[in-house]
Amino acid sequence: RLEHAPGTLSAEELRTAEPAYAEAMARIVPALSSALGTELPGVVERSGVVDRAGWVRANTASFASLIGKLEKDLLDQVAPTGGGLTKATMALANRWITTRQLGLLLGFMGQRVLGQYDLALLSAEAAPGRLLFVEENIRETARTLGVPVGPFRTWIALHETTHAFEFEAHPWLRPYLASRLERQLTLFGSDVRGMGREAVRGLGRALRGEGSGEHWMVRLMGDDQRRLFRETQDVMSLLEGFSDYVMDDVGKDLVPDVERISARFHERRTKRTPFERAMLRLTGMDLKIEQYKRGEIFVRTIADARGKPALARLWEGPESMPREGEIEHPERWIARVLDGSTADAASPA
Repeated sequence: RLEHAPGTLSAEELRTAEPAYAEAMARIVPALSSALGTELPGVVERSGVVDRAGWVRANTASFASLIGKLEKDLLDQVAPTGGGLTKATMALANRWITTRQLGLLLGFMGQRVLGQYDLALLSAEAAPGRLLFVEENIRETARTLGVPVGPFRTWIALHETTHAFEFEAHPWLRPYLASRLERQLTLFGSDVRGMGREAVRGLGRALRGEGSGEHWMVRLMGDDQRRLFRETQDVMSLLEGFSDYVMDDVGKDLVPDVERISARFHERRTKRTPFERAMLRLTGMDLKIEQYKRGEIFVRTIADARGKPALARLWEGPESMPREGEIEHPERWIARVLDGSTADAASPA
C-alpha cells in the first residue's frame, strides 16, 4: 500500500524538479572533487528525484533482504527440528507481523528522509550506489525552516554526494562495512536463544527510559555483538559526521546563506514531538541522529588541530577507522594515526 500511496507532488512536478538537481550536481561534483582531491565520475548519472512512495519502493527490497536473513535464523531457533506445518505456520505469522512493522517503519521514515545515497550493502551483487532526493520532503522542510528551496536542495545534495565520495573513492569501505553488518546479523541470530523474560522486562524498562543510559538495542546484545555494534556505530558516526562537516565547509562557496540554513536545520533536529521521540527510540533512528553529532565533532576537531589535509588519512584503510573511544576523544586518533603512536594500536577486529 505504501509503495502506491499518492504523494503531494505529481509525476510532472517531480520531472520538472530534475533540472534543478542536475544543475546543483554540476556545481557540487567539481567543488567536492577539488576539496577532497578525488574525482567522482558517474555519480551524477546515477541520481533520481522521487516522492515518498518512490523512496519506499527503492528501499523495500533492501529491508526485505535484511528481514529475510534474520527470519530464517530466528525460525530455526524457535522450531529447529523437522519443520512441517508448525514451522510453516510460524513463518506465515512472523511474515504477517513483520510486514506491518516494516510498513510502519518505512511510513515513518518516508515522511522525514530528505536524500539518500542508496547502497545495498547486503546485496549479493555489488551494484553501484545511486543518489535519491525526496523532493516532497525537501520542499516541505524548506518551508518549515523558512529557507529558499533552491539553496536547500543544493545543501542536501552536497551531503549525499559526500557519502558517494566516501564509498566510491575508497572501494575497501563497502566490503569492510558489509562484513561487519553480516557479522552483526549472525550474532543477533545466535543471541536470540538467550533472551528470556528478564530480557523482555529490560526492553520495557529501556523503552521507558529507565535504568542505565544504554540504548535498548544494546541491552539486548551479547558481549561480542555489543563490541561489534559499537565499532560499527563509530564507523557510521564518521560517515555521517564527515558529510555534515563537508556540507557546511564546502557549502560556504556553493550555498547562499549556508550558515542560516545549517543553524535552522540543526535546531530542528533537537525539537521533536513526544511521538517522534518515541518512534525514533523504538526504531533506533535516535542512534543515527547521535551519529551526526558525535561524528561531526570528531572530524571538525581533527581539521582544526591538524588542518583539512589531515582528513584524507581517515580513508586510507580499515586501520585508519576510529577505534573504541576515539570518536569521543579525537586526540587519541590523532596520536595513533597522524603521530604514529603505538599505544592502543592493536590491529582492528
